[in-house]
Amino acid sequence: MGLLTAASAGLFAGSYTYAMANPTPRHVPVAIVDRADPAFVDALGDGLGTSLERHHYRTRPQAVDAVQDQRVFGIVSERGGVVELDTVGAAGSEVAALLARTGREAAAESGTRLRVRDIRPLHRGDPRGLALFYVTIAAVIVGFLGAVQLAINARELRPLERVACTAGYAVLGGFAIVGVVSWLTGAAGLPFVQSWVILSLTMFASGMIYTMFNALVGRWALLPTWVLMVMLGNPSSGGAVSWPLLPALLGAIGRWLPPGAAVNALHNAVYFPGHQHAQPYAVLLAWTLLATTIFAVRRDRHPGGRPGR
Repeated sequence: MGLLTAASAGLFAGSYTYAMANPTPRHVPVAIVDRADPAFVDALGDGLGTSLERHHYRTRPQAVDAVQDQRVFGIVSERGGVVELDTVGAAGSEVAALLARTGREAAAESGTRLRVRDIRPLHRGDPRGLALFYVTIAAVIVGFLGAVQLAINARELRPLERVACTAGYAVLGGFAIVGVVSWLTGAAGLPFVQSWVILSLTMFASGMIYTMFNALVGRWALLPTWVLMVMLGNPSSGGAVSWPLLPALLGAIGRWLPPGAAVNALHNAVYFPGHQHAQPYAVLLAWTLLATTIFAVRRDRHPGGRPGR
């Protein structure tokens, strides 16, 4: 047990430092409007190296639409002899800062007049863009800790009652999180109903994942839940470090895990309300359905339950 605890501590620390300690651009998609100065674009590419992904658009409105869909993280255009570099703080503060810094260096190198602006800034109460990450962590961790408490302190619950209790505290917990963040701290302008649904679904999925593992491996259920949701899911979620700056593997898998899906759904709801995506909701629903189905099949192995049924 001591060795397992020590190994878990090392892996926990390693997963977060690997993902977050030294964010490095792997791929930074940027919209290039046709009239943009080629010398500046080349200098920007030299500054970013192989991480720059150039997406060419004929008009600026097309590029703005790509920003709204989060296909690109910046726009390079030109107007009146001045190159305009539009960053998107809401899509990732680190990426926006990287583009702005590299853009100014590229302008100095190419002798280009440059104007930098953030066309979708972060909420004023969340200048580093971490509020949604912390909100998601709360939903994920409390979601499965609630299921842990049910397994310990309400062992007599039958399977359907256990699922109902998990759904109940998830709905109440989602309401509480949105209320505190929106009304008390003002850290993020969460759209109430949509955020409530997202966070409640996240808590329920997290709780059912623990319940699934409890039916599969019994008292060891917290270990795989912690590995999946906290050690792997949270660092790869894109909440603390944007996906373009994450290690390639984490950036690829993060959005398919519940924490990443929750961050993605909240991010779209807060900053890109007119350009919603079904993928994060589908991921949360898929994990919920998978966990609930496995629990239903293996419910006879779940500890507890009243005799007679």
